Amino acid sequence: MRIILFFGLVLFSGQLIGQVWSRYDSTMKIGKAGYRISCLNRSTDANVLNIRPIGFKAETREASIPLKARVFRAEIDDLNNDGFPDLIIFIEDAAGKKSIFPIHSQDNERIAPIYFPDILDDMESSKGYRGKDEYTLVEGILFRKFPVYPADTTVKEPTNKIRQLMYRVIKGERDSWKFKMFRQFDFTSN
Repeated sequence: MRIILFFGLVLFSGQLIGQVWSRYDSTMKIGKAGYRISCLNRSTDANVLNIRPIGFKAETREASIPLKARVFRAEIDDLNNDGFPDLIIFIEDAAGKKSIFPIHSQDNERIAPIYFPDILDDMESSKGYRGKDEYTLVEGILFRKFPVYPADTTVKEPTNKIRQLMYRVIKGERDSWKFKMFRQFDFTSN
């Protein structure tokens, strides 16, 4: 009986570990072009994110990017309305902070990052910010929401307000692209 119980616990703990650190592997396409995204998700301290373009010109290579986070989701869309597929990879670091790793296709010849601004650089949007972000991509618009905390940092619970930010991809400097917030509002949570 003890042997059965021991093996049952080993099997159960193995399943729990597998759920927490499961490998991410997905292929996403719009038409004939897209991406294969993979990450072993073994440790948040040292992961490698692999992005392989599909349907791009022959000289386009796979990118292997060191990552101090794990990948939990990815979405494809034409974020800059140029007719080529772009990619947002959703990541989470060891502290549980969620963020994004956005990529755009330059005429299906190569890939490049899309700049995403740090919320702490925006005095207005970052008032009451302590993380716990949630991201959603809807028809090329990136929605980011998080609970708003009181200005008093000794208070551990958030207020009953949620802040929602909406971002679009716009042209940056030297053929680059960046996310720009175009709308922000607070609403009361249930």
